[in-house]
Amino acid sequence: MRKLLAAVAGALLLAGCAVGPDYEQPALDLPAEWPEHVLLSDEDRAAWQQWWTRFDDPVLDRLVARALDDNLDIRLEAQRILEARAQLGLADANQYPTVEGQAQAARENQPRTTAAVPGAAGPGNLFSVTGTLAYEVDLWGRLARQEEAAGARLRESVFSRDAVRLNVVADVVATYFDLRAAQRQLTITERTLESRERTYDLEKARYEAGETDALALRQAESELETTRARIPPLRERVRTLESALAVLVGMSPAELLEQLDFAEGSLVDVRLPEDVPSVLPSELLQRRPDIRAAEAALIAANAEIGVAEASRLPSLNLTAFLGSTATATDDLFTAPAETWGVGASLLGPILDFGRNAARVDTAQARRAQAETQYRMTVTNAFREVRDALVLYETTQERVEAVERQVAAIEETRRIAQVRYDEGLTSFIELLDAQRALLDAELALAEAKRDRLSATATLFKAMGGGWSEAERQSAAEGQR
Repeated sequence: MRKLLAAVAGALLLAGCAVGPDYEQPALDLPAEWPEHVLLSDEDRAAWQQWWTRFDDPVLDRLVARALDDNLDIRLEAQRILEARAQLGLADANQYPTVEGQAQAARENQPRTTAAVPGAAGPGNLFSVTGTLAYEVDLWGRLARQEEAAGARLRESVFSRDAVRLNVVADVVATYFDLRAAQRQLTITERTLESRERTYDLEKARYEAGETDALALRQAESELETTRARIPPLRERVRTLESALAVLVGMSPAELLEQLDFAEGSLVDVRLPEDVPSVLPSELLQRRPDIRAAEAALIAANAEIGVAEASRLPSLNLTAFLGSTATATDDLFTAPAETWGVGASLLGPILDFGRNAARVDTAQARRAQAETQYRMTVTNAFREVRDALVLYETTQERVEAVERQVAAIEETRRIAQVRYDEGLTSFIELLDAQRALLDAELALAEAKRDRLSATATLFKAMGGGWSEAERQSAAEGQR
């Protein structure tokens, strides 16, 4: 017994040693700051967690709120968090002893030819109640590494949910702006169609009165039909964007087949945020949930190397049982019926023909893949930020240029109308000015949409809408 206790004590001392590499964050060559030509404000981080609210559009706010509650992609990620939490609970429980109870009752016949005591032969009863304790001593830290890996997988699930949440919100915002821009273009085209109809009616009356020729009438008719032909594709785009937005916000199939109504809204009423968040390049590693998810996957893969390495070493299992056995129930739990036992077993591989070595190689290969994926995610994140910053700058320049273009063409059209009314210019020149104005107004709607979408893209690239405090709280809640 003393030797057994000494062995157990020694095993418990060794249990604090965990084989396998400890995690070290990969060294990355990060820029010290963003390019100098990009001016970012010192906006407080908390002020733009719900960055979509800064567009000051109540309809958009309601759509995003519904998407966060009902979107199926976000719901799926939340369910994966539940699975990862359960796996962590299992890995944690494996480090504790297992206590089991067993009660047994049997009646059997003892043959006379095998009875050791005369008179003991014949049918008899046997009753037993036993409690068993089993415990695996974590000699090499295999169970600890399993818990480490499970915890990292849980954090990966939480960060993945945050990444999906951010992508869904960005998709809702971008699709909403696309829809409002398409509606705006449809309104402009319908208004222009009404103007073309009036122009055609006027030219027809003038032609019948002999004040103009057939060419001017046919040109007016041509412009009328050209404008009318623009409307069906625009209506189709509006309906398609309505369906896409409905799916993003989590509408049911029944709702999809109903008349979709996203309330009244205008692209020109959406307020453009005056500033964008200030985030240092090094902070991007903490802000972007996809980067944090990739790092959590790397931590898990690193811990799983220790699990594989520990499987090549012996495992120590301790067992003990305490019970009562008797031929009559009245004798159970009495001193003469007491039974107990303790034991220990050491089990380890001797010859497995490279199975465990292959498991270690597999774990190391997966760890290398996870590190490469992490580096790819970081590189892609910085590329997205760079592209978003460029887009953010250029779209504002485009909006300003197109606004000046619209103003100039509007003045040209006004002058052409006056000169045509006074008979100083041809109808073709007036039609050219009207056609140019329609194209410019449609281009302006697209430019404003792109400007808003570029702002949303920049918020997304910077990791907007995701809070480290919220993430930690969620992860701790899963534990």
